[in-house]
Amino acid sequence: MGDLYALDFDGVLCDSCGESSLSAVKAAKLRWPALFDGVDTSTEEWIVDQMHIVRPVVETGYENVLLVRLLLESRIPSIRKSSVAEGLTVEMILDNWSKLKPVIMEEWGEDRDPLIDLFGKVRDEWMDQDLATWIGANRFYPGVAEALKFASSSIYIVTTKQGRFADSLLRELAGVTIPLEKIYGLGTGPKVEVLKQLQSRPEHQGLKLHFVEDRLATLKNVIKEPKLDGWNLYLGDWGYNTQKEREEAASISRIQLLQLSDFSKRLK
Repeated sequence: MGDLYALDFDGVLCDSCGESSLSAVKAAKLRWPALFDGVDTSTEEWIVDQMHIVRPVVETGYENVLLVRLLLESRIPSIRKSSVAEGLTVEMILDNWSKLKPVIMEEWGEDRDPLIDLFGKVRDEWMDQDLATWIGANRFYPGVAEALKFASSSIYIVTTKQGRFADSLLRELAGVTIPLEKIYGLGTGPKVEVLKQLQSRPEHQGLKLHFVEDRLATLKNVIKEPKLDGWNLYLGDWGYNTQKEREEAASISRIQLLQLSDFSKRLK
């Protein structure tokens, strides 16, 4: 009996926070040029630093662009258009992002799809103009590239990142080729639906199923779905999650808290 591992990408395999934060600043400047007029380098650096702290709330990449603007408005009162930015702290973002996001999107008159397109376009342009620095703004977690190369299990990537970016990073940075049909990226449907597809395939019958994620909310969605009771669920404690979330995960019997060294050993 073999094993099938469905792996999240950002926060499980790759620490992409540096790249996604810098791309989000570039995208925010294009989307709202007047707001960023006169914003100095030190303010931009402060935003990127804060982005590393609030990264656990991001489910889909475009949210980084919203966070950049929200952080800017929290710092500079004169440009503030959001009712929630005054007195906002990173702790408040970590605790309340699902409530804050619809409020700011409505107040700023923004829609999800144009922001997804903009964020993808900015990354594509950066890759076209200077692939080396785009790649260099990402890093695979220690031991992960080797574990993927020598994995004896069947590996699938299940991510909200656009598939072409995950593919580029696997090939260029980790030296790993995973067939494109095994990379389920943004637009392939919710992760619970992807897991259902994977478990129903004839060639996967009899395999032990494992799903490794760094977002507790995603794992809780899987638990709500009785059809996915056969999956072993893991929260990667090295990824984009908080101490509070790790403590909550430890109290849920379906979820195993996983350390990076154990993860690499499992894949090998």
